[in-house]
Amino acid sequence: YKMSNSIQIKQITEKKEYQNMQKPKYLRSKELAIYLGIGESTVWLYVKQGKLIKHKISAKVTLFDVYQAEKSLNLI
Repeated sequence: YKMSNSIQIKQITEKKEYQNMQKPKYLRSKELAIYLGIGESTVWLYVKQGKLIKHKISAKVTLFDVYQAEKSLNLI
């Protein structure tokens, strides 16, 4: 069996998987929740409370600036 040369995109499901990666600049809500070790509903609560700033890219895509999120939540 020969592996194809196509790149497989793996969903990140645990924060530890980010440790060996360069820190991402932007993440979607689910990814940010995993990265910060909080629930996705908490991400949206923080948006509602003004603790996080969302960047609406399109009708179905919202991104969060990782540096800004860490700074806003006093993680750095």
